[in-house]
Amino acid sequence: MKVTILLGAPGSGKGTIAEKVRDACGVIHLSTGDALRAAVKEGAEVGRKAEEFMTKGELVPDEVIVKIVEDRFDAGAGDEHFLFDGFPRTENQAELLEKGLEQRGSSIAMVVLLDAPRDVLMERLTGRRVCRQCGQSFHVRNIPPKVEGVCDKCGGELYQRKDDEEETIANRLEVYKEQTEGLIARYEGLGLLCRIDSTADADEVGAEISAMIRGA
Repeated sequence: MKVTILLGAPGSGKGTIAEKVRDACGVIHLSTGDALRAAVKEGAEVGRKAEEFMTKGELVPDEVIVKIVEDRFDAGAGDEHFLFDGFPRTENQAELLEKGLEQRGSSIAMVVLLDAPRDVLMERLTGRRVCRQCGQSFHVRNIPPKVEGVCDKCGGELYQRKDDEEETIANRLEVYKEQTEGLIARYEGLGLLCRIDSTADADEVGAEISAMIRGA
């Protein structure tokens, strides 16, 4: 079993890049959000524990999240290559993950950090516009509608969600920085971290990471 971790701030393109790498390399793309929802849906004991916190609007404890990830490890054949999208998020999660891998005779193969300047991240995130009627997403620069403010799909009004407003985005980026500074330093110190410029074309970034995984 091998594990590659993909880190990056909101707007760095983690989800898009992870899908491209998954399709190119056949790795198992695993995000904690997807894993949590699957565990809850399956009704497993750890899923029920997670649901207790989620229904209260509380954060799921690190131990529960890592247990869900470990259960996914143990459900496989043992020779899979997992690609984590934005996990671990904290140093405590990282320590728990490393212990779990060690118990299974495995370790982290590499950690890829998708780097992008703050102004690029802000532009990407604040530029999103969503149709009030059908929910279709656009971007004022990257995926603009044919007519400004009008949805190509249904003709509905496009608007900026509160989550995409500048103040909210700035706070999300600050929280990410606080959470991951120590994590990035940890992996850098272990010689596992590789920085990739995520302002490049997504296909190029995906191909570069795919080549690294094949050589791991």
